[in-house]
Amino acid sequence: MEKERIVQELEFKAVRSSGAGGQHVNKVSSKVELYFNVTASNALSDNEKDRIYTKMGSRLTKENILILQSDESRSQHKNKELVIQKFLDLIRTSLTVAKKRRKTKPKRSAVEKRLKSKLKKAQKKTLRGKPKLE
Repeated sequence: MEKERIVQELEFKAVRSSGAGGQHVNKVSSKVELYFNVTASNALSDNEKDRIYTKMGSRLTKENILILQSDESRSQHKNKELVIQKFLDLIRTSLTVAKKRRKTKPKRSAVEKRLKSKLKKAQKKTLRGKPKLE
């Protein structure tokens, strides 16, 4: 993954932020929306695109466009930096390949230890019962 090439392919749109904020919020477009077209990307290989489709399929639109937004800060520039960082983290996590799990069995000593402790607890609980009168 080439970070610089991917960042060049991003499209941004400044939108008015929602929520409370008084008169100023109605005049300033501080919220930033990021658009990334996965299908048209030249920075990603076909293998990487397939991995993104499978891992982030629910976050993509029908046209395979990823949309992220940030309105955490009052500054448009800060929001742009935040949304780029969020995007790069998301891409990095979706491209990582998980280790294959190797099947393992518990050791014989661990199984024996577990069974002994179960037997000990069972005996302790039977001793708590009422004594039998014969």
